[in-house]
Amino acid sequence: MVLIRKEIKICMGSSCFSRGNKQTLLVIQKYLKDHHLEREIVLKGNHCFSDCSSGPVLKIGNRVYEQVSSDSVLDILNTEFGDL
Repeated sequence: MVLIRKEIKICMGSSCFSRGNKQTLLVIQKYLKDHHLEREIVLKGNHCFSDCSSGPVLKIGNRVYEQVSSDSVLDILNTEFGDL
């Protein structure tokens, strides 16, 4: 069986970073570790999604999440990866 890995891209551009994506990144890293998903999910920093007014921005697969916070990201992760 071939495992298709999902990808998380988190904007690390200055606007999203200053609005809290630094903390959100830490929450995502902890979530992946706590749920043993580090091999199934690729986490990448992205410079910009060109939508700074909607930031912080997070992209999982083809879905784009806007105005993500360290609080809301847990709901997003549970929705996306609760079945894994």
